[in-house]
Amino acid sequence: MARRLPPLNGLRAFEAAARHLSFTRAADELSVTQAAVSHQVKALEERLGVQLFRRANRALLLTEEGQHYLPDVRDAFDLIAGATERMLLHESTGQLTVSTTTSFASAWLVPRLSLFRDKHPDIEVRIHADETSIDFARSDVDLAIRYGRGNWPGLKATKLFSETYYPVCSPALLQRGAPLREPSDLRHHTLLHEDHMTINWAVWLRTAGVTDVDATRGTVFNRGSMVIQAAVEGQGVALGRSPLADDDLAAGRLVRLFEVSLVGDWAYYVVCPEVSAERVKIAAFTDWLLAEIGETG
Repeated sequence: MARRLPPLNGLRAFEAAARHLSFTRAADELSVTQAAVSHQVKALEERLGVQLFRRANRALLLTEEGQHYLPDVRDAFDLIAGATERMLLHESTGQLTVSTTTSFASAWLVPRLSLFRDKHPDIEVRIHADETSIDFARSDVDLAIRYGRGNWPGLKATKLFSETYYPVCSPALLQRGAPLREPSDLRHHTLLHEDHMTINWAVWLRTAGVTDVDATRGTVFNRGSMVIQAAVEGQGVALGRSPLADDDLAAGRLVRLFEVSLVGDWAYYVVCPEVSAERVKIAAFTDWLLAEIGETG
């Protein structure tokens, strides 16, 4: 059965005027004119078929009906206000589940998470490493960081950064291995591959004008983080990806080789349903990601 509810504006005007016993002060609180409050109260009285206020000696008083009606109306508004506060608190604190790829999590996100916690100590971040697409309607994931072209139907995708590809290796490999003075010297070294990448060694070597290096030989991994780890350990030369290799380069665990680099067509995006993009926790995490990329990019 449908609820018989009077106009909400009339209820707000009545409750404020009854609390202040003044249409003027109620109008100030509600940011409307005194005439608007008077009109809304009159419309409410007509809807209810009772008089809620009476004037006596230039004072505003509640009628007996108004006195009986006020406590329940006030309690109803208190319940709504309390529910709203609890909802907003839930939106700005508590758990935030972030899905991302294993490589991005280990190479870029996890080392920086403490910076987010310092700024937002009331938000508890849960990282879910997963390479598959996310069905937001059937999971508890709040947002995802994904690698692609940014065209996910029904989702808001905010670009974080594109990738730049260039050869990298361990400094130790340069000291003990064959020289790496020019791209053709790669024929003397093991190439480290990430499986199923559109920009791979064949593409890079062709761009660099190298024709005497077999782009298919070497060790193949199915995760970018494994490729970088193998390069750090001196197992060969990897086609590094910025920003995933940036921290290792900055720390001296890797060195960049040659000047030739390629910019990929795909990029990293933070992705969430359109209706969720403005939620406080999601917006806070997205803003932090963009700010952190701006500082380190």
